[in-house]
Order: sequence, then structure tokens, then C-alpha cells
Amino acid sequence: MSSFTATQEATLRAVVDRIIPPDDHPGGWEAGVGNYLTRQFAGDLAPLFGDYANFLAAIDAIARRLHGAPFAALPTATQDALLVQIESDAHGDDLARFFAVLVTHAMEGYYGDPGNGGNRDAVAWRMIGFEVRG
Repeated sequence: MSSFTATQEATLRAVVDRIIPPDDHPGGWEAGVGNYLTRQFAGDLAPLFGDYANFLAAIDAIARRLHGAPFAALPTATQDALLVQIESDAHGDDLARFFAVLVTHAMEGYYGDPGNGGNRDAVAWRMIGFEVRG
């Protein structure tokens, strides 16, 4: 598997943390969504790696064009507003559709079985009151 550029990885991290922002509980990235995706890119999600890379590059290009900075460097409120635009097709139907895919994968990584690489220390399960036995 190829790997993301540093900019693409920073963009992915920022997007994941806007989908599942940290609050009293860890955000998506800290909870292991990045680890989950990395593991899945070596398996089931391998065919989507290029789509992810293109999506992340497109988000970053939009951020630079509209705000003069990479997506990861924008204030969270600006990141949220840009993602709302993407979700509502303001920047093209393909970006909106792929954003929905990324949201699904982020949820899988956050709430899924920790054995799949995400949900570090079953943090999401504990957050929702799921009894973790170990």
C-alpha cells in the first residue's frame, strides 16, 4: 500500500476530528480512527486508497483557494463550515458522496471492535455505556 503525504495525513486527521470532535471523550483520531483506516487500507479498503488521496487533496485545495491556508491549519469553525459545504454538494457531487463514505469509515473506526484497529481501549464503548469485559 502507498502512504499519504504529510499534508494528506494532516488533512485526514483534521477531517476525522471534525466528524468526531474531542470533548469530554477523545476525538476520532485519538480514539484510533487513523489506525483503523491504515489497517483497512492494507485490506478491504485498499481499492479506495487512491479515492481517499484525491478527496484529501481536493479538500486541501478548496481550503487554500477559499481561505489561503491548508485545511488542517484552519480554525475548527472554518473547517466545519467547509465540510458542511462539501456535504451539501457545494463543491461537487463526487466530493459529497465520498465525504459520506469517509464519515461511515470514521464511525466504523470509532465505534467498532477495537480488534480492528480503532476504538482504542474501547473508549467509544465506555462512552455509550457498553459493558466492556476484559
